[in-house]
Amino acid sequence: MARLFTRPSTDNTAVQLLLRAAIGGTMIAHGVKHGRSLDGTAGWFGSIGFKQPKMQATASAVVEVGAGSAILAGAGTPLAASAVVGTMAVAARSVHLPNGFFITSEGWEYVANLSVAAIALAGLGPGRFSVDRALGLDTKLSGNKAAAVAAGVGLAAAGAQLAAFHRPQGGAA
Repeated sequence: MARLFTRPSTDNTAVQLLLRAAIGGTMIAHGVKHGRSLDGTAGWFGSIGFKQPKMQATASAVVEVGAGSAILAGAGTPLAASAVVGTMAVAARSVHLPNGFFITSEGWEYVANLSVAAIALAGLGPGRFSVDRALGLDTKLSGNKAAAVAAGVGLAAAGAQLAAFHRPQGGAA
């Protein structure tokens, strides 16, 4: 019975590396794509109701590459995960929610799954082969608290960005 309440001694290194590669690589790819076509990205941001679309396009590219790189390196993992959550929450609210769940109809399936993966990574921690571990930061904020910070900070940042810059057509916020 005592075993039921003990922590399992498992090694999640492969899982943590896989999550970091998938999430970080995806964010970097999106950021590079936005950065290579800033004018087109700015036009798109303007078309979906964002004020200062050139700034939005630039910020999008910088945040996506920065957060992706940090996650890939396992550096500042809860904060980097919060940037993923924030970016995906803005995308969900400004583009995907009205289209239903499935990504094949431009729904929110993809952004939700990427956000949940980032929150799970924050909770699991970056693992053995990470900047956070090398600097002794991986134990400062970990587990459920790290996951809660990633979700909370990300959603708060998304809410602030949407409140400050998003003015969808038709006046709905």
